[in-house]
Amino acid sequence: MVTGETSVTSDAFRHVSVMADEVLRYLDPHCGGIYLDGTLGGAGHARLILEAISPDGILIGLDRDVAALAAAKSNLAAFGDRAILRQGNFSDMDAHLDALKIDQIDGILLDLGVSSHQIDSPERGFSFREEGPLDMRMNPAEGVSAATVVAEAEVDELKRIFRDYGEERWAGKIARAIVMDRDQTPFVTTVQLAELISRVVPASRGPQRIHPATRVFQALRIHVNGELDSLRAGLDVAWQRLKVGGRLVVISFHSLEDRMVKQTFRALATGCVCPPRLAVCACGQQPSVRVLTRRAVRATEQEINSNPRARSAVLRAMEKLPLEGNQNA
Repeated sequence: MVTGETSVTSDAFRHVSVMADEVLRYLDPHCGGIYLDGTLGGAGHARLILEAISPDGILIGLDRDVAALAAAKSNLAAFGDRAILRQGNFSDMDAHLDALKIDQIDGILLDLGVSSHQIDSPERGFSFREEGPLDMRMNPAEGVSAATVVAEAEVDELKRIFRDYGEERWAGKIARAIVMDRDQTPFVTTVQLAELISRVVPASRGPQRIHPATRVFQALRIHVNGELDSLRAGLDVAWQRLKVGGRLVVISFHSLEDRMVKQTFRALATGCVCPPRLAVCACGQQPSVRVLTRRAVRATEQEINSNPRARSAVLRAMEKLPLEGNQNA
């Protein structure tokens, strides 16, 4: 079931599922289980999970993008009512699970970032490589576009966005140039903004590994979609909705996301924090999860060769533990 329709077909919504084998290994889906894919996209991962939990397992798929949901509906049609699809942010999974009268589930997958289809669709405004409206919203009916942010934010706010979300070295220089130019020529397309950034950022002495606009576009996308806030909230609710033994798998694509996932998992896996001099624990803190990935898991060279976008993918996974004295926690 899908909320909202669109003319986008499943063939048009192209997305290569990153680290598919690793996702199945760490999620470990089993027959009859209930799983949630919080970033459904073209449903590549969802299809694999549904096949693994056949014949009666259920998958709940969430995505903010109505085009992705329409494609997923087509791609997962053969699974019938076992695929329950909803439009929404994974940070709101509580509300969706409550509406379905599902308390706890066996596993959750979050494949963060932007899909290949979104990047390759100029009309969505995620990429600076083709002319398109400066939008970047994962749900075009929600929030404000990147063009609005660029047109209205003060120079200090733009600098903060570029620095904090893009880790852009020249954040201040780019922000000042935008504010200086925007009154004469409003930034309404991706190419306009990319060309300004290319002019402003000092030329590299050697060959550039990435386009000068890459970090600014990343920063604007994260800001426009509230991605780090969503991730923070989603991680908090995800482990709570897991059954004991349930697993959470997260694939991130830049250091800000991965750092948050790593720190969250570490905090949840930490037990007693009392000073070593105390003979008996006084804090009562117990580990809530077991981290399954001591080190970040990355795509194989073979996968990277066939899908270069997998190069920056980082997978981390954890398993929910029972709390002492409460086996149903």
